[in-house]
Amino acid sequence: MNGMNEILAPGMLVRHPEHPEWGVGQVQSNINGRITVNFRNQGKIVIDGSRVGLNLEPES
Repeated sequence: MNGMNEILAPGMLVRHPEHPEWGVGQVQSNINGRITVNFRNQGKIVIDGSRVGLNLEPES
């Protein structure tokens, strides 16, 4: 898994580094490196954690 992805848990907020237009996403699940995220402007996406390192979003 890439970088911080292994610590991602449901409810955590993230951003996709290659798609800032997707906005903030909430992690739905993280199973065997497949991370399901519901992005504000893109909807639900399944990400291969070995290919993309998601960025944690500070909670406000």
